[in-house]
Amino acid sequence: MKRTFAITLILALLLALVAMPLSADGHERWDGADDLDVNPLACGMGDEMMEDDDGDMEEEMEMMEYDGGMAAMGDDMAGMDITLVDVPKLVGIGYFAATTLGQQQAAEELGNVSVTTDAPTEANIDDQIQVIDSYITAGVDGILFAANDPVAIAPVLRKALEAGIHVVGYDANSEPDAREWFVNQAEFNGIAKALVDSLADQMGADASFGIVTSTFTTPNQARWIAEMWAYAGECYPDLEWLETLEAQEDAVLSFQQAQTLLNKYGEDLDGIFAMTSVATPNGADAVQQADACEDVAVVGLATPNGMKPYVNSGCVRDVILWNPVDLGYAAVYVMRAVVDGEFGPGDASVSAGRLGDLVVVNGSEVLLGPPFTFTADNINDFDF
Repeated sequence: MKRTFAITLILALLLALVAMPLSADGHERWDGADDLDVNPLACGMGDEMMEDDDGDMEEEMEMMEYDGGMAAMGDDMAGMDITLVDVPKLVGIGYFAATTLGQQQAAEELGNVSVTTDAPTEANIDDQIQVIDSYITAGVDGILFAANDPVAIAPVLRKALEAGIHVVGYDANSEPDAREWFVNQAEFNGIAKALVDSLADQMGADASFGIVTSTFTTPNQARWIAEMWAYAGECYPDLEWLETLEAQEDAVLSFQQAQTLLNKYGEDLDGIFAMTSVATPNGADAVQQADACEDVAVVGLATPNGMKPYVNSGCVRDVILWNPVDLGYAAVYVMRAVVDGEFGPGDASVSAGRLGDLVVVNGSEVLLGPPFTFTADNINDFDF
């Protein structure tokens, strides 16, 4: 009986160990990471893969079967003037003002595209659906969108496709079959690599850090943290994760959580990863007020306007994001190519004006490129 119990206990322990998610150094995933498969980029690869002039990236990236939707057959509009409506999450904020600017730049370059931006003043999915539905009724040639909810927005986008209206998303996706293409600003593993490389470069490959995120279940942040964990395990195994704290996208709480890390770990804290555009400037403010800019690197995702004081003062070296002007610009070029019949299922890339050829990833996504890094040399050139 005792022997049977002992064997059962040993088997249970072995099964628990097998089921436990482990990294290269044997530790569980960092708090805030999801448990989906990860795909860390190669160590030290840099941006050159994304910017290969020879086009080798198209061959390196595995082509998946197209999984987007199709607009019903309508009139041949190739080369003709087209009218588009852009329906972002909301209007009245700098980020989507920047995407609108890029769309207008593309329309002016192309000369045969007219774009109007129309969206709610709050990020409300019901209001966004109503706006899209009204333009289906009014009649447009194409709809650009950034979804407040990927599932809830899908039926009205499918309705547009059934009406012969072309649909292209950017910034925030829908269910794939509800649009033809999605312009992806940066892949999760690319963002992860940029963040981890920045910390290691500033504070060393054995730096200790904490994370301030929104919540442990927020999809984007959870994906970034999971890919950061995977990339760090492969490329910087001596980096030490200390703790992840939630800040609920709240400015005051973000500041307080950064203070908590500073006070709790003191000299053992070399860096703070801030995973939201709220946490990053408020984390930087906490570090600056603690007179710890020389000792603690704040590395995070944020729009430039909120970070200018900290970058210009030298407290923060760089800010990771993407260029939303280019994102809006690319979305219009993709739409034009779709309408003209120059870009469709099975194609590996699309020509996007000043951005050159953008590659197709994940079946029906167009990748804008590597993350954009704001520094003291360029941050004052942006206003959003």
